[in-house]
Amino acid sequence: MGCSLLLLVILFQACAVKPQADKNIFILAGQSNMAGRGGVVNDTAVWDGVVPPQCNPNPSILRFNAQMEWIEAQEPLHHDIDPKKSNGIGPGMIFANSLLEKREGFGVVGLVPCAIGGTNIREWERGKLIYNHMMKRVKASLNDGGSVQALLWYQGESDTVNLNDAQSYKRRVHKFFLDVRNDLQYPLLPIIQVALASGQGSYINIVRQAQWDIVLQNLRTVDAMGLPLEPMGLHLTTQAQVKLGQMMADSFIQFLPSPNPEHVTPTRNEAPTRPHNCASHIYKFPLFIRFITIISFIFLYHPFFFITMFAP
Repeated sequence: MGCSLLLLVILFQACAVKPQADKNIFILAGQSNMAGRGGVVNDTAVWDGVVPPQCNPNPSILRFNAQMEWIEAQEPLHHDIDPKKSNGIGPGMIFANSLLEKREGFGVVGLVPCAIGGTNIREWERGKLIYNHMMKRVKASLNDGGSVQALLWYQGESDTVNLNDAQSYKRRVHKFFLDVRNDLQYPLLPIIQVALASGQGSYINIVRQAQWDIVLQNLRTVDAMGLPLEPMGLHLTTQAQVKLGQMMADSFIQFLPSPNPEHVTPTRNEAPTRPHNCASHIYKFPLFIRFITIISFIFLYHPFFFITMFAP
């Protein structure tokens, strides 16, 4: 009987999972306007510290910091991810707060900042340093539960300088989106990309057209053109980031099941049903192996264990 109780305890421990609310994880990637320069007059200036109410901390909004730890999110989200530049307000906190406000009961939002200012799309190619760092962070963020809900992408200003870069942007960013989906084993990962409001060069229209011309299922594009810019004409102001974050939240909400099935909004490039998120399960697989190992051990060495446990 003692041996049976011991085996039962081992079996229970093999199945036990530390209780934790699942996080709805969003990847924040791109360059400076995703990292956030709202309230920063230029790249060398100090952020003015002004936090609009739409960016206020919320216990249900977490941030995956540079030490690979989940902490309560607060601005600036990228201060330890893009440390070579002055970081201010970006769209991430506004996105999260707006999403929770408009979808009651959505759950905990986990933001994984990965944006690096001044980066060209070539630097986001699979296998290169920035791409690898992003994937390492995203996969680590899944270790203690949660599932990736979407990639929020704002990049391309650096690709407006050179004509060849601008003309190849569509091909390169299309491949980037596919690589992210493949590496996360999530072929229909929702992607919200931002069409440029500004650029470092004169080929803005070529890059913008490339962004609009990409055809992928579960890809949605929101337009930042016309939003107010800081004096240097490159970065969105704080109020522009507030508007952008709200636009991105509205776009993502269209991927979610409608709370009123009789009023479903048609969406561009959306799958008929929301795809299964493989990325939420591949990192829990070792627990399943452990469970099977314990069961096999019991049947191999104690074939009458279950009979003796449940016999009258």
